[in-house]
This record gives sequence, C-alpha cells and structure tokens, in this order.
Amino acid sequence: MKFLKWALPILLIIGCTSSDEKAVNKYTIEQFYENIKLGGGSFSSDESKLLISSNESGIYNAYEINVESGEKTMLTNSTEESYLAQSYFPTDDRFIYSFDEGGNENFKVYMMSTDGVAKDLTPGDSIRNGFWGWSRDDQSMFLTSNKRDPRFMDIYELTIASMDEENPISEMLYQNNDGLNVASISPNKRYFALTQTLTSADSKMFLYDKETGEKKDISVHEGDVQYSPQFFSLDNSELFYTTDQDAEFVYLAKLNIESGEVEKVYEDNWDVWYSYPSRNEKYRVVGINQDAKTNVKIFDLENGGEVQLPEIPGGSISSVGISKSEKLARLTVSTSSSPNNMYLYNFETGDLKKLTNTLNPAMQAEDLVEGQVVRFKSFDGTEIPAIYYQPKEASATNKVPALVRVHGGPGGQSRLNYSELNQYLVNHGYAILAVNNRGSSGYGKTFFHMDDKNHGDKDLKDCVAGKDFLESTGVIDMEKVGIIGGSYGGYMTMAALAFEPEAFDVGVNIFGVTNWLRTLKSIPPYWESFRKALYDELGDPFSEDSVRLYNISPLFHTQNVTKPLLVLQGANDVRVLQVESDEIVAGVKANGVPVEYIIFDDEGHGFRKKENEIEGYGKIKVFLDKYLKQLEEAD
Repeated sequence: MKFLKWALPILLIIGCTSSDEKAVNKYTIEQFYENIKLGGGSFSSDESKLLISSNESGIYNAYEINVESGEKTMLTNSTEESYLAQSYFPTDDRFIYSFDEGGNENFKVYMMSTDGVAKDLTPGDSIRNGFWGWSRDDQSMFLTSNKRDPRFMDIYELTIASMDEENPISEMLYQNNDGLNVASISPNKRYFALTQTLTSADSKMFLYDKETGEKKDISVHEGDVQYSPQFFSLDNSELFYTTDQDAEFVYLAKLNIESGEVEKVYEDNWDVWYSYPSRNEKYRVVGINQDAKTNVKIFDLENGGEVQLPEIPGGSISSVGISKSEKLARLTVSTSSSPNNMYLYNFETGDLKKLTNTLNPAMQAEDLVEGQVVRFKSFDGTEIPAIYYQPKEASATNKVPALVRVHGGPGGQSRLNYSELNQYLVNHGYAILAVNNRGSSGYGKTFFHMDDKNHGDKDLKDCVAGKDFLESTGVIDMEKVGIIGGSYGGYMTMAALAFEPEAFDVGVNIFGVTNWLRTLKSIPPYWESFRKALYDELGDPFSEDSVRLYNISPLFHTQNVTKPLLVLQGANDVRVLQVESDEIVAGVKANGVPVEYIIFDDEGHGFRKKENEIEGYGKIKVFLDKYLKQLEEAD
C-alpha cells in the first residue's frame, strides 16, 4: 500500500445559512495514516538517547531518538511483524524488543546487539513470553514465560553475561503452580508480591519470601476488595500497592513488611491507576484516571511537595519515564485530536524540549476535533459518561449523521486518546458519541460492577439512551444514527442489531463476540489465572448460566437483524475466533440484509499494520457513506 504523504487535502466549503459557516479541509484515510503512532521511551545508559516504538514505516519498529538533536534512527527493519521496543540494556546500547507472529499473542523476546545482530532469548514455538524488567544490580533480566505450563506464567532470570553465549539459559526464579501472578519483585530479589484474582471485584495479595519459602496472605479482608502491587521500597522494607479497600475509588497504600502496618499514601476522587519511584526514590510518579484522561503527578520525596510540570498547550502529560540520574524525564503528551508526542524535561533547569512531530505535515491541526466529556441520563436515571466528537460543519441547518461507539472489555473505557478512526469519520461529517456504559472502568467500583451478569441488557440500554444526548445537540440527523465497536464493543453492536433492531440504522462490528458460549469455553490457556473472574462477571458456560449466555448471544438471534452490517475480523484472533464472524455473517445474510465482511489474514485481535488499518477503516467510511449518509437512497 503506497502512502500519500504529501497529497494535498481536499478543501470542502460547507455551505449553511447559520453564522457559524466553516471551511473544513477533508483528508484521505491515507493521509490520516501518515500520522505517526509511537510508544515506549526508555533512556539509554548514558541518557543521550530514547528507545521508542514507531509505526512510521507502516508497521511498528524500534527507533532511537537523540535527545540533544532530536534526530531519530531506525534500529529494526521489520516488514511483516510489529517489533515493540522494550528497553536499552542497563549499561550499554544493546536493547530488548518483542513481537508475535500475525497477532497470535505468542510473543518472543529478542536482544539486538550494537552491531545490529538479533538473538532470540526465548526459543521455542507456541510459547508466550514477556520482558519483565531488569534486576536492581543491573546484572540480569527478568522474563515471563508459559513454556512449562501453557496456563501459567513463570518468572525466569537471565544474566546479562550469559546472553553472549550461543544458547543463553535462563533460571526459573518463581514457579507459578497455583495461578498467582507476580506483580512486583523486591530490589534484593527476596520478596515477590503476588496476586490472585477471585472475581472481577475481589482479589488476594500474597507476599512470597524466597529466602524462607513462606507465602503469606497480606490482604485479609471482608467483602470485595481489589489489590494491585506496584513496587517495593529501595530498602526492601515496604510494599506499595493500589486498592479500593473501604473506598469507592482506588488509592495508593503501603505495607510495612516487618510490622504489617498499612498506611494510605495517596488518595483522589478518581482511581489511582499506577505508581512507581525513580531510580533512587528522589521522585514518585502517580497516574490518576481522571474523567477519561490520565493526570500524572510527580512528587519530590527529597524536598517535599509536588513537582510543577510545565503546561503544554493543547495536550496533557499521559506518562513519564525518569532517567537513572533523576535529572531528566521523558514526557508523553496526548490529546484526542492529535497523535502522541514526546518531550524531554530537565528537572534541574526546568527546560522542556519537544522531540517528535507526529502529525502529518500535510494536515492542519485545526481541522481535527477535540473530544468533549459529556454526561446523559440512561433509561433508569443512571448518569452515563461519554466523549462526544462533533464535526466542525455540523449545525442546526446542516445536520449530520452520527455513530454511537462502544469500547472493548467488558470493563474498558473510552478515553480522551487519539483515534485515527474517530478523527477520519468526524472529519468526513460523522458525529461520534463514545459511550462509557455502566460496567466501564474509571468511575468507581459501584459503576464498574453495575453490568455484572447483565450484559446485553442494561449496558445496551445505556448505548441506546445515548441517542437522546445526540438529539439534544440539535445538530444530528436522527434518521441516520449507527453503532460501532470493537471486541466487546463489537458484541454490543451485534446485540443492538439483534435485541434493539429499530434503535440504530447500521452496525459496524470489529472482531466482536457473537457467541458467548464458544468464546468463554475457548479462552487462551494463559488466561487461566483469571478464568474464574471472567466467569463470575459474564457467566460460567459450563453451568446453568449457559441459558442466559445463549439468550444474550446475537448469533442465535440473527433472524432479528434487519439493518446493514459491516464485519471486520483478524484470521489469527485467539480471543474472538474467526468462526464467530463467519457464522454471524452467514446468519444475517440469510435475512437478505446487506452484509459486508472483510478478513485480514495477517492480523489477530486488533490491527498492527497501517495497510490493514487503511483498508479496514477506509471500508468503514465507504459502508457508512452508502448505508447511513445515503440512507434514503439505500432503502
């Protein structure tokens, strides 16, 4: 697929009789995908470079950025699989990257030498591996792998010295025999913080002492409580963790390992998402999920108080990486109307330097639309949060079609992140309401659990109620409202067409579940540790829950579907098998309903390759133009 990097935008003048007449540049799908997505941002040992992942070549590869000049150098040259940069080595410029094959989720971990020679550190097929981090003494690397038992991820240690050998051999550090997940390892490698998922609302936290072999439950509690270990203190005496014990929102706490005393460290009116210290504990980073946007705080533990990070116009800091010297920080800045960019911040001087420019230079930022956080009342009075994107040309005299978009999960969240699909469709005149229906994360545990064993019912009604908000704007053509979603959002799309067949005029299902009985029976083996929690939330397909799961599975109700449908599916998807989409397409086609179906042979549960996104998302617009914008003609 050839990318049209310098293609000129098509200028469309929207004629309307109101005073807000606007000229809006319209961009092709290829132009949107000349924007660059990037991630990571690991400092090199001398702090002169950052290691990142970027998809500017059409697929993700590893790059390094010179922090002085901003010059970017490509380090890998994959054309088939997405290579995800993980980290530089602690004392040299070798680096670690990982990839799977065609989206099969069996990741391999590779080392790249300074001479550009790659070495597989996790040989073997059909094994899921992961880079876990470096030891505190910078002498070894931790890996996760299910090579011993496909159900469980063990922790291995591989010394850096052994990586130069022809066949490096890793040593098992923790054998996971009981489905407990290692969340944190103390700097001296004596203590392991483990979690056990009991239900979607309840978990346990254990402290394993490798020296004594003792495994202790350190989360004794009543009722449903979630625990998530974050890190151990540098002196190995305290464990920091997040929890919602006796609270509606998740907060940061710490446990004194010797005394067992627990102290609340940081609490907000939103969930604390994560926390970690800088190398020598000069700083502590806390990430807060604040109304669909990450609010990052950095606390100066030496001098007290919060570090006042610089204001960055048009964006918010979504993640931070602090260098070993604790003098520099990589800031990732995000906005819903432009791709992420990276900045370098100097704690000592306060200097801020932009390192990347990810927006296609052929595009103008003012043509894109920033999402707005809104709320509306559902059928039973429950307040539902959402993010609304309104085309610039929309007005009372120039009404536009709209889409209700549903996130993945269940339990995900629509956030103020950049989405090429959102911006492409809004740029071409489609309003989007990204609904955070009941059961979404980020709004407290009561809201999060309001859809347990109630999927395809009240959460679907929340999505339908989103139409009331769209109507209230006064700029939506209410005869042209569709629904779109991926994964669980794809399920909600199909549930809407099957169970609320008159609510929406079209549906776009992107690798969505349609048969819960099959999906819940065929989950990947490495999901074993939270299988029980999944069944607790959705239902156990091997129990009497199977009746309800049958009833909420759109596949068994395709006779109700009467509106046009587009389905996108990855052939290598291990979460939602291709057969799910094959069967729903066949069932809906039997009704004589227009159905379009696109299968991507080299993708799994989501897109990794630009050429596939261009094809798939481009087809979405073509489908919507035909069946939604031109609804009268299609009928």
